[in-house]
Amino acid sequence: MSQLLLLLPDFLLIATGYLLCRHTALDRSIWDGVEKLVYYLLFPVLLFTSIVRQPLEPGALAGFAGAGVAVVATGIVLAFALRHGPGVDPLTHASGAQTAFRFNSYVGLALAERLAGMDGVAWQALLLAVCVPLCNVAAVWPLARQSGQPFGSELLRNPLIVATVAGLLANLAGLRLPEFAAIPLQRIGAAALPLGLMAVGAGLQMGALRQAPVLATAFLAIRHAVLPAVGIALALGLGLPAGQQLVLVAFSALPTASSAYVLATRMGGHGAFVAGVVSLSTLLAMPGLPLALAALSALR
Repeated sequence: MSQLLLLLPDFLLIATGYLLCRHTALDRSIWDGVEKLVYYLLFPVLLFTSIVRQPLEPGALAGFAGAGVAVVATGIVLAFALRHGPGVDPLTHASGAQTAFRFNSYVGLALAERLAGMDGVAWQALLLAVCVPLCNVAAVWPLARQSGQPFGSELLRNPLIVATVAGLLANLAGLRLPEFAAIPLQRIGAAALPLGLMAVGAGLQMGALRQAPVLATAFLAIRHAVLPAVGIALALGLGLPAGQQLVLVAFSALPTASSAYVLATRMGGHGAFVAGVVSLSTLLAMPGLPLALAALSALR
């Protein structure tokens, strides 16, 4: 019950976005702009400031960071393997594969502090630093191949990759933002969490899942069954400290990234299908995240 209450504020924001979009004058046209604002400005600033703010100490946290990479890599390998299944449409697969291994960093950052305080924020920032570039490279590559767009230029234009790499380099170089710059950037980044979560709710839609239900089910099974199991196994098998175990397992059970829809649409993919998978992933994570954390506690 306590784990469910930890997640309740974030899912209430998602529900708020859903209700605002469908029952007020703040309709879909408004939220399209909000999604772009979060994707291109607010969230990159949040990634950058989160990574720069906390010393990462990658050597001391190599096992923890490696476990996060292993979780993501498992999702990438399994998602790409589905491409060879019978009757799989290449464009639909290229659009939706990212939903099996990408993660909703809005929920992850909001949850990490409640699970493990400021240490949890630092650990989550490390996972973002090592996993966001990997996830985005793996997301862009099949879409670029299907749409014929240049892979390299797409990576260089991806705001999440640019912000994460910049934050990681600044952190490792020991750079710290002066207060006059840090405060406004932190305030800009802080707006990403509530707006990002409400935008997830505003974008909830299921209709296009009917076009490839088996493929959608496979992506969601990887995201919400396989990856949490891998996260629990790694947390226990590596003997990570209790706080790191909580953050790693929560990371492995996060809903998929809401920005997957923005990426698929911008690169000529099947945006409606991705929106459906993102929507169902968000709903599955509501019981799935507390269950994963409860399973970890029971197995300790």
